[in-house]
Amino acid sequence: MRIEFSEISQKGSFIEESIKRALREIGRLKESILELEDNKVDSTREIEAKNKEISDITELIKTADRQIEEYALELAELKKRRDEMSESVKSFFTSREECQARLVELEKERFRLSQNMDRFQGTRDSRIDYMWNEYEITLSQAAEFKDDALTDENDMKKTVGELKNDIRRLGDVNVNAIEDYREVSERYEFLKGQHDDLINARDKLISVIEELDTDMRTRFSEKLEEIKAEFANVFRQLFGGGKGTIEIDEEADILEADISIISQPPGKPSPFCLLDEIEAALDDSNVDRFAKYLHNLTKNTQFIVITHRRGTMASADRLYGITMQEKGVSALVSVDLIENQLDAEEKKTKQD
Repeated sequence: MRIEFSEISQKGSFIEESIKRALREIGRLKESILELEDNKVDSTREIEAKNKEISDITELIKTADRQIEEYALELAELKKRRDEMSESVKSFFTSREECQARLVELEKERFRLSQNMDRFQGTRDSRIDYMWNEYEITLSQAAEFKDDALTDENDMKKTVGELKNDIRRLGDVNVNAIEDYREVSERYEFLKGQHDDLINARDKLISVIEELDTDMRTRFSEKLEEIKAEFANVFRQLFGGGKGTIEIDEEADILEADISIISQPPGKPSPFCLLDEIEAALDDSNVDRFAKYLHNLTKNTQFIVITHRRGTMASADRLYGITMQEKGVSALVSVDLIENQLDAEEKKTKQD
């Protein structure tokens, strides 16, 4: 409203200034007319033009007067609104002061109630501690003993005194006996539950093991017969006859018995054993022991050993490997260690 009032005031000042300029112009024109009349200059057209200009300026002054009246009315309305808003602001500040005063009173009341609550809380806690120290009961337990019929404080104190005398006449009592029994009972129930769970788990495991053992024996027997038949068939196809079979010790447990693979090509029995990286988990010293022991058995048995260990390779008679010198092209590489060894011994004999 102050901004609008300032704008209207500026407009009014501008109009007043315009009126003053117009009045000065009229005066100047009148002086010119007088000057023209004094000079007796017969210039009708110029006089008419000046008169028309005077008429236009007069009309402009009338228009300015009407605008001044309109702005005056608007200014009066704005002043009225400003006064009303001023009253409203005064009322607002009055209400705010009353609210602040009420807030201060409420804050004082809150502080007083907070102090009372702290005091009551302290009294309540001390009573609860007293009940526990004196009677070893909690607040919720004490609520269970509440008797609505007891309303006289003197009668209640008298009853408490009589009960205390009765307790003293009982003599020394193990007040922890109930708690000790509760702890031992809970411990017993806990251990008994664990014991029962272990017994049940053991029985279930034994039952599962027996079922698995029976199922494994049945499946092993079935698959062994299938493998024996398939092995014999494949052996005859590979060697054009002969005998190839798989045997197991019938007197031993079928899951622990040794398995023997018997192969006899037609016309030339040639026993051999195929070992697939059985020394992979051994360290170097044990690999050497294994290779030496295996080499001692080669007098009567042929061994085909699949290995990546250096000690086993060093004890072999022949080595076979696959290499890929060109990408995508595999080649077989073989080394006859016996021939190399014989050549070395022959050269040594010639030198001697």
